[in-house]
Amino acid sequence: MYLSRAEVKTPKAGRYLAQLCKHFAHKITVDWTPDSGVAEFGMGMCRMRCAEDVLFLSCEAETQEGLEKVLYIVDDHLSRFAWKEGIKADWRTEA
Repeated sequence: MYLSRAEVKTPKAGRYLAQLCKHFAHKITVDWTPDSGVAEFGMGMCRMRCAEDVLFLSCEAETQEGLEKVLYIVDDHLSRFAWKEGIKADWRTEA
C-alpha cells in the first residue's frame, strides 16, 4: 500500500472539503459529512478531514502509479478551488 499525507492550513478548510467532495461526487463514489470525507477513485482513495484552520488529506493506492494519479487529481482540484489563497498541498509520502 502506498500512502501520502498533507496538512493544508487555511481558514476555509471546511469549505474546501465540501467543495472537493461535492465536485468528485459527480463522477465517483464519495461519502462525506461537514468535517470529513472519503473519495473512492478507481486507482485509489483520498480521506479528507478538517479541524478549525487545517484540511487534512490522506491518499492511498495499491500502486505507486495509482497514488500519483490520486495525488494529481486532488492537488489539481484543490489548487483550482483555492487559487485566491495560492494553496498548494505539501505531500509527504510514507513507505
